[in-house]
Amino acid sequence: MPDIKLPDGSIRSFEQPVTIAEVAASIGAGLARAALAGKVNGMLVDTSFRIEENADLAIITDKDAEGLELIRHSTAHLLAYAVKELFPEAQVTIGPVVENGFYYDFAYKRPFTPEDLTAIEKRMAELAKKDIPVTREVWSRDDAVQFFLGKGEKYKAELIAAIPADQQVSLYREGDFIDLCRGPHVPTTAKLKIFKLMKVAGAYWRGDHRNEQLQRIYGTAWAKKEDLDAYLHMLEEAEKRDHRRLGKQYDLFHMQDEAPGLVFWHPKGWAIWQEVEQYMRAVYRNNGYQEVRCPQILDKTLWEKSGHWEHYKDNMFTTSSENRDYAVKPMNCPGHVQVFNAGLRSYRELPLRYGEFGSCHRNEPTGALHGLMRVRGFVQDDGHVFCTEDQIESEVTAFNALVKQVYADFGFNDVAVKLALRPDSRVGSDEVWDKAEDALRLGLRASGLEWTELPGEGAFYGPKIEFHIKDAIGRTWQCGTIQVDFSMPGRLGAEYVAPDDTRKVPVMLHRAILGSLERFIGILIENFSGALPLWLAPVQAVVLNISEKQADYAAELAQKLHQAGFRVDADLRNEKITYKIREHSLNRLPYQLVVGDKEKAEGLVAVRTRGGQDLGQMSVDDLIKRLQGEVAARSGTA
Repeated sequence: MPDIKLPDGSIRSFEQPVTIAEVAASIGAGLARAALAGKVNGMLVDTSFRIEENADLAIITDKDAEGLELIRHSTAHLLAYAVKELFPEAQVTIGPVVENGFYYDFAYKRPFTPEDLTAIEKRMAELAKKDIPVTREVWSRDDAVQFFLGKGEKYKAELIAAIPADQQVSLYREGDFIDLCRGPHVPTTAKLKIFKLMKVAGAYWRGDHRNEQLQRIYGTAWAKKEDLDAYLHMLEEAEKRDHRRLGKQYDLFHMQDEAPGLVFWHPKGWAIWQEVEQYMRAVYRNNGYQEVRCPQILDKTLWEKSGHWEHYKDNMFTTSSENRDYAVKPMNCPGHVQVFNAGLRSYRELPLRYGEFGSCHRNEPTGALHGLMRVRGFVQDDGHVFCTEDQIESEVTAFNALVKQVYADFGFNDVAVKLALRPDSRVGSDEVWDKAEDALRLGLRASGLEWTELPGEGAFYGPKIEFHIKDAIGRTWQCGTIQVDFSMPGRLGAEYVAPDDTRKVPVMLHRAILGSLERFIGILIENFSGALPLWLAPVQAVVLNISEKQADYAAELAQKLHQAGFRVDADLRNEKITYKIREHSLNRLPYQLVVGDKEKAEGLVAVRTRGGQDLGQMSVDDLIKRLQGEVAARSGTA
């Protein structure tokens, strides 16, 4: 007689073991129809799962985040089902959920075409309408290997063969299609109604370029059609805002094959960079950070001590000289520990805050590179705080407030907070991880922040708080982070003299606000669609003369504004003023400053904003005051 406690606190008693579907039906027909899965004592399970003992239960529907993920995961299987029906010789490999959708990798003798995607999507819809039950089966590992080998599915057999022989494997069947999966899944294909296949891309088996190349079909799935429509509209907007296209259009940067994943900054793009870096340098200075600079290349032995060599070496560039092995730094933390270790530290110096615009390199796969958003060489607004355990909460609380202010200055006011917890591959004992995770929770509570937790997504050396900003078209970007590290300082010999004259190991807080400056600038470009606010705009204003007679005055005005600290161009071409205004409007400069005979005679300037608003004539001094106030307030006309 299991007693089942529901989220509202009510308890339902049953005389015998009961499935999730039966519990849902006992509550109401509507819930029975909507049920996609259940969460029993915190674990997601199929609706066919049988509860035999007292348990806490939540029924999962498409209104829950877990429900949407189930829909996407099950739709990936539906995709594979349809592909196997249309292209029986295709081999299925893996098909996980990704942000806003899913993909499935296939091995097939020829490339899939757009016409193929249309046919596959049509067959998926047909299979969904058939209301085919999705059922779970448990097999022995060896039986599963032989089954898939017999069907010619060598990739699936290879995956299963990597499972220990004494473990059983979970398979899901829908109609004639069966696939390896831990589940859970929706109960029938009829639950999968709103989906669209997006594109085909290349992918290597198990992500290794030395392996066979597969075809990856991407798709998206939603609970409601209006959600799909909104997502597709967002993609259209994202295409218009693509920082790679805008970078070329506005002459900001470029990338080329001779330097994959590395950026060539043009003067206008570097002007944006400098504004961002100098702003963050002031943040360092005003919040007690001392700026440092550490070497790019460090001996392999240091990376072994820090733990990076064991957990991160595949992403590191290496070199050697005079029989010594070195690694180009993928992160700055071991270097900052060396600065801390360079002198005998006292508890009176703590917290000790170091900041660095540290240039890092990571050996990202070529297929993962994406403009400024995913690069091999990047600079972080990196910082490390050495403190005592008693100081963690106050440091985390102060950092949380600082992050909020910085993002607001850049125009991001919608920020989600997440707590990434211990991964499987990590250093340090469970006791240490408990302490680190609890310390971050205390800091979040003290800041009055709400957060969601991400099991398994922490760094190998410590848990972290993540800050996710939402841009103008609703996309979220993870930028800032603060991590508690009880392990690395001790591994690298950091210590301080405590009040009782004993030596103690400090706690190390890893923190960044923007993260990669390259990526953050890419986010800025897309958020503002290239029309950056005045304080960030690479060219803040252009002076336009109506005729040759005002050329000297226009040049003099541009020089005066330049001397006042503004980035200003002068367009003195012998072109019609309407032509010049139209051309510079396309470049989306914050201000156009027009001078004719009257402006020249009276020492004035006619001011137009990026949005086309005519502010009329004003004196040069009044214009400078306006621009200075707008820059100081970090507001804009974007």
